[in-house]
Amino acid sequence: MNSKLNDFKKKIRGSKVAVMGVGISNRPLIRYIYSLGADITAFDKLPSDDKVLSKTMADFKAEGIDINWSVGEDYMSGLEKQEFDYIFRTPKMRNDVPEIVKAVKKGAVLTSEMEVFMALCPAKIFAVTGSDGKTTTTTLISLLLKEAGYKVWLGGNIGTPLLDKIDEVNEEDMVVLELSSFQLLTMTKSADVAVVTNVTPNHLDVHKGYDEYIDCKTHVFRNQDFNGKVVLNGKCDITYRMAGLARGKISFFALDRDNCVRDGESSKIGKAYLDGSVLTYEYDGKKTPVIDEKDIKIIGKHNVENYLAAISATFEYVSVDNIVSVAKTFGGVEHRIEFIRELDNVRYYNSSIDSSPNRTINTMNALKSVNAHGVLITGGADKKCLYEGIGDAILNVCDRIVFCGANTPLIRSQLETEANGRNYVEFEFDDYSSALNKARELARPGDIVILSPAGTSYDKFRHFEERGNLFKDLVNQLT
Repeated sequence: MNSKLNDFKKKIRGSKVAVMGVGISNRPLIRYIYSLGADITAFDKLPSDDKVLSKTMADFKAEGIDINWSVGEDYMSGLEKQEFDYIFRTPKMRNDVPEIVKAVKKGAVLTSEMEVFMALCPAKIFAVTGSDGKTTTTTLISLLLKEAGYKVWLGGNIGTPLLDKIDEVNEEDMVVLELSSFQLLTMTKSADVAVVTNVTPNHLDVHKGYDEYIDCKTHVFRNQDFNGKVVLNGKCDITYRMAGLARGKISFFALDRDNCVRDGESSKIGKAYLDGSVLTYEYDGKKTPVIDEKDIKIIGKHNVENYLAAISATFEYVSVDNIVSVAKTFGGVEHRIEFIRELDNVRYYNSSIDSSPNRTINTMNALKSVNAHGVLITGGADKKCLYEGIGDAILNVCDRIVFCGANTPLIRSQLETEANGRNYVEFEFDDYSSALNKARELARPGDIVILSPAGTSYDKFRHFEERGNLFKDLVNQLT
């Protein structure tokens, strides 16, 4: 029996609950806590005639979910008109919004769908955060555990809310979560096994500064007990130093073993690295060869690092055969160097997940490793990231660039700075249809055409999935 869950159900029944934002994670939340008897007011900055919001409102009504609404430009004013017992914030809403601060001072408990789930979850929780590689690493961990025979619940920032499934989660199950810095902002419950893939400047358009962003990432493990485990990128100075905050077991991963032991050898620290071309896990003096990198289906050194992180997180729970089976068959996550189709001997790829310069750099490096060349479609909304190195990485693969996004000037500037005599041509369009038609015109037999935006989707779309799906539809419509 899950006593924590039973206590939560008693507390939420009849309580006044504010749900801030009616997006992907909060719609199932509303359905769940409404079924428990909560008195809900939903808040959203979108107007009531917005296509998506109006459909959500109609769906709730059709389902018999009778809640209050505060929507539109002045939606936050509704928070001050009554006192709430609980406020569930949407992940991207900060906790220091003045209206929320006032409500908390009046006695409201500020939380989120993911915070409540983690607090109530009876199963072991694996959680992955970082600036890059989160979704692939999270997916790999879930696949490895499934291959080993566990019942696995996959969710979080990867797109699947889990609180409404909490009644079905058993103690012997495994939960695997992808957690963003926004979700971790006010998190106090750490994962049993936590992974920080890396940290580079990101989301500085929302966070107060880089220090706050870094600090949020540590919340995934800093409240672990001595039985917890944290897996850290040994090559990244920031994540390497995070080991000083760890209370439980530590494991480092890096392509080079030396980056796992920079402050001296320790047999009690796990190490995952490349021994020649073989992914290897080492602990307590024992080295276990796992798989040759050439046998991994998905390309790129960054994906080798993702496997090393996943191996570090799951090594006590899976076998080498489990890892090999997944590595040889897993073809990658949607929107990540995703092959769409081949037309006129040109291969088209969608990497809409590349929402930062560093992601685009990783994508270009992966394509370079298989000698790909061709046309890049790039551009998105800037998150106050660093763009150094993106010009060089792009020109190693693509000498024809089609811009379509708000951060075009930032990418263009790095191309000019880092070209070093290399020739390239560039074009700019306001819509993907025109950009794709130009890319097709520029492509030659044997080339690739790839979408890798180096920015978020918020200049034109609701999320990167919408951006990638549109691009795939356009490519599939080509004749």
